[in-house]
Amino acid sequence: MIGLIFGDTDFPKEILKTIKKKKIKYLIVDLSKAKKFKKDKKSYSVSIGQFGKIINILKENKCKQVLFAGRVNKPNFSKLKLDLKGIYYIPRVIKASKLGDAAILKEIIKILAQNKIKTKSSLTFNSELSLKKGNFSKIKPNKQDQLDIKKAVKSLNNLGQYNFSQGVVVRNKKVISIEGKGGTKKMLEKSRSKKFRNQGVLVKFPKKKQDLRIDLPTIGLKTLKQCKTAGLKGIVVKNKQHVFLDKRKCINFANKNRMFISVI
Repeated sequence: MIGLIFGDTDFPKEILKTIKKKKIKYLIVDLSKAKKFKKDKKSYSVSIGQFGKIINILKENKCKQVLFAGRVNKPNFSKLKLDLKGIYYIPRVIKASKLGDAAILKEIIKILAQNKIKTKSSLTFNSELSLKKGNFSKIKPNKQDQLDIKKAVKSLNNLGQYNFSQGVVVRNKKVISIEGKGGTKKMLEKSRSKKFRNQGVLVKFPKKKQDLRIDLPTIGLKTLKQCKTAGLKGIVVKNKQHVFLDKRKCINFANKNRMFISVI
């Protein structure tokens, strides 16, 4: 039995498809905003502050392993529903939250580990969603693109260790936008240009000191379309440290629009 701790984004749906196809026993701890998995008979809708309930659900179902997937936004701690264990653990989570979203998830993993529940990589059942090093489109980055990529990677490396940013947009060797709390979509909206078309790059790498079992940068067809609208030429992700959804559709879209998809 595997415990699936699911938040938002489409990644959890892909994992669930694979789990069902392989007939693996599972249960879902649904932390998504809209309770996306409420129709599943094996789903439990809980608040992130109900640690007692979460741990009891896992232990009662003999779940010694869990898998995190999807985005879990920083909660409003003053409005959280807390149970007794929640009251006990929440000061640790609040302290971690000051260091960013990645630190919150790390703290939850520590709490589960203390209760003898191990966290597996979110790609355990879907390794095909992480691409190896190489170029996956007909168009390859030219010299100008390479300079933009180099600048973007350097900018991400210079961010603080618990910064929540996973993405940066660079055009003509200038940082146009860095991912904020609004996520990739808002960053790309800020990066739109009337002057430039098919120029510039989005680079998405894991956060510094990120636990690579959880919260990996996720790219999909929506991201490609948003990059096209922003006038960008390509997307770059890190070798085996990302989630790539709608792979075939993304590659077809990139080829049709003379864009590149690169893994470095």
